[in-house]
Amino acid sequence: MENPVLIFGAGNLGLTALDLFQRNNVVVYGLLDDDKSLHGTEFGDVSVLGETDDDGFLKFVGQKCEAFVAIADGRVRKRLVKMLNERRKVQPVNAIHDTAVVSAMATLGHGNLIAARAVVNPYAEVGSHCIIQAGTIIESRAKVGDYVHLGTGCLINSGTVVEEGAFIGTGATIIAGVTIGKGARVGAGSVVVESVEAGATVFGNPAKKL
Repeated sequence: MENPVLIFGAGNLGLTALDLFQRNNVVVYGLLDDDKSLHGTEFGDVSVLGETDDDGFLKFVGQKCEAFVAIADGRVRKRLVKMLNERRKVQPVNAIHDTAVVSAMATLGHGNLIAARAVVNPYAEVGSHCIIQAGTIIESRAKVGDYVHLGTGCLINSGTVVEEGAFIGTGATIIAGVTIGKGARVGAGSVVVESVEAGATVFGNPAKKL
């Protein structure tokens, strides 16, 4: 990536993104966050410059720098992506840790965070604006929709479908061929052996609806 990047979000996810870009020798122009108490905070030589809708900084996106949205809340992430699409006519870039393994035969959308030692295997499909945390494995031919959040150490087995906006907690295992419906939530450490309907929350081994 030739241009520097502006990170939207200065919380834990923003710091993860900052580390990912710096490890890949990408210059980070700064961070934006709506929490005014963070404004002026410095992380090394990178500062929290202002709010996420600050036109003074937004005007650089698409001309002099790229954008990345590092917000854990999927609704806020979606709102900021929409704003960047409409106001700046840009798509956020991917942030991929240098120790992650992404097959050349996998398919990735835009604006994904793929953290340390995550694996995306051949013919897996990952949509856009997903959070794939450290050590997660997405097996061959699994499909992950847009705005999905996969917690640390998840195992998404072959042929699994994880639909838009679903949240899979830390260490959960999704058995091959299962579908996780749109906006569903899977609790940490759960083992999901049957499909989960849209909007449902499941937990346990085997996972049951709450």
